[in-house]
Amino acid sequence: MPKRSTKSDARTPRRRLQPLRVLRRWALRGVLGAVAILTLWILAYVVINPPTTPYMAAESRRLGGIDHEWVPMSGIAPVMARAAVAAEDADYCLHWGFDMGAIRAALEEGANRGASTISQQTVKNVFLWQGRSWPRKALEALITPAVEAVWSKRRILEVYLNVAEFGEGVFGIDAAAHDAFGVTPDQLTAAQAAALAAVLPNPKERSAAQPSGFLRERAASIRSGAATIAADGRDDCFES
Repeated sequence: MPKRSTKSDARTPRRRLQPLRVLRRWALRGVLGAVAILTLWILAYVVINPPTTPYMAAESRRLGGIDHEWVPMSGIAPVMARAAVAAEDADYCLHWGFDMGAIRAALEEGANRGASTISQQTVKNVFLWQGRSWPRKALEALITPAVEAVWSKRRILEVYLNVAEFGEGVFGIDAAAHDAFGVTPDQLTAAQAAALAAVLPNPKERSAAQPSGFLRERAASIRSGAATIAADGRDDCFES
């Protein structure tokens, strides 16, 4: 009898550990499955235009609809692409998704300076949610290099310009150009493009059609920066 009791007692810990092994196994499968789905999602958007984004869907529900129409990069005036880069990520063609110089400057200056590249903003807009949180930033940091590895710089900028918010319920450069100036994206002038790029950090409180004095100054600075980018070749990665 004592021997049987001993064998039974020896087996008990193994039985208790079994559920933990199963849980770990399923957790690993879940992580691998999520990675596989995300990889296919990223690959699909190399050739498929994102029909919407989480934020666009949320704003559409809140507002009862949004203004958005996809336009290919070939249908966007080159001055608009350069203006967006000048406004948001002047070294866009020189980094692999993260601007380490801007990140260091942001850490030194604190919350007064942003460091997100166009690649990071595109990842956030297309695959993730808005708002500041460590989980979102961690996912953004993981997904951005994958997108940079699979998408071309021209494709990233094309997607960015088509999903960025330019005003209340106004998403993408096609809707923005019509809403602000009554023109198509390929008809935008350098001044109009700079004005639209100037609203990107805070589109709900800024208007390209009715700019404040501050916005005019910012647009002028962006226009100058866009011309510099064209002159020194920092637009090579997204120009056709």
